[in-house]
Amino acid sequence: MSKSERPSQLFRNLNAKIASIPMILTALVIFVGGSAWTVLYSFTSSKLLPRLNFVGLDQYYRLWSVPRWLVSIENLLIYGVLSLLFSLVIGFLLAALLDQKIRFEDTFRTIFLYPFALSFIVTGLVWQWLLNPEFGIQGVVRSLGWTSFSFNPLYDSSIVIYGILIAALWQGTGLIMCLMLAGLRGIDENIWKAARVDGIPTWKTYLFIIIPMMRPVFITTLVIIAAGIVKIYDLVVAQTSGGPGIASEVPAKYVYDYMFFAQNLGQGFAASTMMLLSVIIVIVPWAYLEFGGKKRV
Repeated sequence: MSKSERPSQLFRNLNAKIASIPMILTALVIFVGGSAWTVLYSFTSSKLLPRLNFVGLDQYYRLWSVPRWLVSIENLLIYGVLSLLFSLVIGFLLAALLDQKIRFEDTFRTIFLYPFALSFIVTGLVWQWLLNPEFGIQGVVRSLGWTSFSFNPLYDSSIVIYGILIAALWQGTGLIMCLMLAGLRGIDENIWKAARVDGIPTWKTYLFIIIPMMRPVFITTLVIIAAGIVKIYDLVVAQTSGGPGIASEVPAKYVYDYMFFAQNLGQGFAASTMMLLSVIIVIVPWAYLEFGGKKRV
């Protein structure tokens, strides 16, 4: 076929491009359009209904002066850092153990992954019962004779966020384990053999050879964990409803309460915009690490 007879770049894979139009429109209208609409109205004094009554940065000044919002940000930082750290460490260790071709591997993998099939509401209720001081872990241990044992994080405002973290790790670590296991299974067996021949200890093989080779898996896992951290809501509502007091508040709950209960849309939109900004802070470095390096020769 001559150069003049070849289809132009615009008409190549035309069927695939036509099929992707609904997805593109959905992304533009729902996600991009909705985000832009939220940011726009965050600069207004909207209450029960959206109103284009611009007040500049007043909603943001008010937002960062509210103790409830500051507590929610502090909780998100504590929960986010610990969730990211423990999810990666526990998930990788479990994957490394299962990668040893142990017996009943399928059974263990199913057991570890099963909690991920549950909703956050169910997980929250289960762990609310388990951490209840009367008939949960504390009650069971005390009934065995250790009457001084105390373990009631959901009822202690200083450590309540750690009780939520326990439930989140129980549910989500199985997925991280499966992602890490898939990455480990993609490592060439000859690399392990060469490391053994050279006398390299197993922990050094993991640390200096295997983990660097799993960089794409770690980046993808980090994005998945970070997305879950920013939007945490169900688990908090199911376990504590933000209590005791406001001790376990998180940004997503703040947004929901102000938009649907306090009927202050402007304040809810401002908080939503701050959450959007945190998502952008996560996505931009990921996009750079994932795609930026590929353009270098």
